[in-house]
Amino acid sequence: MTEGQTAERIAAAARAILVERGADAVSMRRVAEAAGITPMAIYRHYPNRDALLRAVAETSLRDLARHWGGRSRGDDWDGRMFGLLDDFLDFALGTPHLYTFLMTEERDQARRFPEDYRSGDAPPFSQIVRGIEEGMRLGILRPDDPLEVALALTAQTQGLVQLYLGRRIGMSEEDFRSLCERSARRMLNGLTS
Repeated sequence: MTEGQTAERIAAAARAILVERGADAVSMRRVAEAAGITPMAIYRHYPNRDALLRAVAETSLRDLARHWGGRSRGDDWDGRMFGLLDDFLDFALGTPHLYTFLMTEERDQARRFPEDYRSGDAPPFSQIVRGIEEGMRLGILRPDDPLEVALALTAQTQGLVQLYLGRRIGMSEEDFRSLCERSARRMLNGLTS
């Protein structure tokens, strides 16, 4: 096995622990055990736990970007936008520990609004911005700052997800998904031209 393959195996083991139990459960000893190596061997690839978690975050964000927008409810603008909502809810509700780690936990080198977002260095979010820009070009949405409109739209949905994951919203997942769609439609209806 090459050095690169070993590093990937270590990061994959860390990601699996994070997805199942959360970032606090990721320890070098636990990762080493899951990867089938000694804890000291990890340090040849990652100088510390933070570096390992940064690698997990970057790989996870790239994977999300690759699959984000992969489905649509139709060929029209509405279908594409709500397909992105479906993708987001699949991610947030399907892997809540990973969602929390990537989207809400404080961590070094996390992407920051507005600089990283304006530069396009937030791949899943960038697809939403492009959708908002398209809606404005098509005259579906009135002209505004696409980045800030995308932030307002996603922040609202993320807030609902936080409440749902914290068990503050007592609904089935299906009903919750419907609530998120209704809320997004209300927001978008307020932006229509």
